[in-house]
Amino acid sequence: MESLDASKAFAEMPGPQRAAALLLLLGEEEGAPIWQRLDEDEIKLVSHAMVQLGSLEAATVERLIVDFVSRLSSGGGITSNFERTESLLLKIFPPEQVSSIMAEIKGASGKRVWASLTQIDPEILANFLRNEYPQTVAVVLSKVRADYAAKVLTILPEEFAIDVLNRMLRMETVQKEALRHIEETLRTEFVSTIAQTTRRDAHELMAEVFNAFDRQTETRFLAAIDQANRGSAKKIRQLMFTFEDLLKLDPGSVQTLMRKVDNDTLCRALKGADERVRAFFMRQMSTRAAKNLTDEMGSMGPIRLKEVDEAQAKMTELAKELAEKGEIMIAKNGGEEELVY
Repeated sequence: MESLDASKAFAEMPGPQRAAALLLLLGEEEGAPIWQRLDEDEIKLVSHAMVQLGSLEAATVERLIVDFVSRLSSGGGITSNFERTESLLLKIFPPEQVSSIMAEIKGASGKRVWASLTQIDPEILANFLRNEYPQTVAVVLSKVRADYAAKVLTILPEEFAIDVLNRMLRMETVQKEALRHIEETLRTEFVSTIAQTTRRDAHELMAEVFNAFDRQTETRFLAAIDQANRGSAKKIRQLMFTFEDLLKLDPGSVQTLMRKVDNDTLCRALKGADERVRAFFMRQMSTRAAKNLTDEMGSMGPIRLKEVDEAQAKMTELAKELAEKGEIMIAKNGGEEELVY
């Protein structure tokens, strides 16, 4: 009679792992026709499951056979690992295709887990993270896009969010085992791939996160960090790239930026800017173009501060993209050092 443990193990086995176990039982020769009918995404999914399969008890395998196959003479325990999966695939597919599949499983493309995470509604992730330790949340938010991290932090309770921010600043290299546990939890809860680790300067990361906050949130959180760690807050401010930093652009770079930005964004961004910033941009335009822009801003009437912030953020992001492509140069600290993005 089937044991309760075997029944439970089978019931909890995901579909891809069941398919992986059956393909292992069939072997390379009998399994090849099935592998060849799978598309590349299905191959990756089953191969990933095969790597994670580990050892299955004979009773679980027998239950698997009874459920999926009408007749199979022997169903002993099976063991799978990375090497066995790779060896099996090499006998069926070209080496370069196997290399690509296994590299993704092993983690060469591991950042996909964090990219996939940012496809989830920030509200959902925030609700999940609010029950975790602040240190765990700090690790998670240090691995995702800065603008996404900013959204999640805005949703979290403010005291909790400030604790997380301070931990992100102090965070050292995360132990592989701890990161693996976090990644596995996130994979189980949200996504289906394992991520690789990357190390970034905490203050640079925080500067990007603060750049993505709206103005009021940025001011509030920076003030809170200033009280706890004045040195860190000062460094974050120095590393932040803001709309006002566009004043450090040389004339050629300003003109390139203004050619690339749409007119509506430019109008909204400058309508909410102070006179010094407006004058800077107007100087790079012809008298007629500057007058037309001034008239357009006047015809807009009152606009919300949020619209101004969004337009200025759009111009700032565009400037960073152009700098990354080498089309413009951005300097900081009075122009003595170029910022590379």
